Order: sequence, then C-alpha cells, then structure tokens
Amino acid sequence: MDEARLYGIANCDQVRRARQWLRKREITVHFHDFRRDGLTREMLERWITHLPWDALLNRRGLSWRRLDAAQRAGIVDQASAIEALLAQPTLLRRPVLELGERLLVGFSEAAWLNAFGDSQ
Repeated sequence: MDEARLYGIANCDQVRRARQWLRKREITVHFHDFRRDGLTREMLERWITHLPWDALLNRRGLSWRRLDAAQRAGIVDQASAIEALLAQPTLLRRPVLELGERLLVGFSEAAWLNAFGDSQ
C-alpha cells in the first residue's frame, strides 16, 4: 500500500475523528498539520488535479462565515480559491487524505473503508 498522508488541523473535530478511525485500524499515516507545517501552492495544485477546486473549500465552517461578502464573492475560480486557501488555510475542507494517487476530502467512514479495503 502506498504511504498515506493526512492533512488537517490537529484540533479539528473531523480530523480527530479520522485520526481515531486510523488508529483503531492500526493504519499508519503521516500527519501534516496546516498550522504547524504550512500549506503550499504545490499541494493545492496537486489536489486540484484530482478534484474540482470548489470541493476543497469548506463553505460551512467558521472561517468561511468570518469572511466578508466581498471576500466570499471574490472566490470564483481555481486561481482565486488557491490564493484564499493560502491566505487562510482553515478555509480548506478537512481532513485531506492522500493515498497514492487517490485523494479523499472530508471524513466518511464508508469512503475510507473503500479506500483502505475492508481488511483493515
């Protein structure tokens, strides 16, 4: 199995659920905390090759709601989304799981079981 990398923020509820799910199944992943380790343009551009740019934006979170209307309205395409995410990484939907060439955004037990296989 390819090395799995989990991206998120340590104190995010969804990230905590995902990490607990992985630990329970004894699945080892490298954890990358955006607050501690940063978020790069290269990461975002790589992820956007797997998913549409708007799938990476968390429009339900507090960070999105804290943006003023003009800032929210200014995120209209891939380039503006990348700039917004680089400026405020907490706008990213979490967690992001890279598993080889596969990318999963958000925690869904069914999707993760499918990604890791039922043998876990």
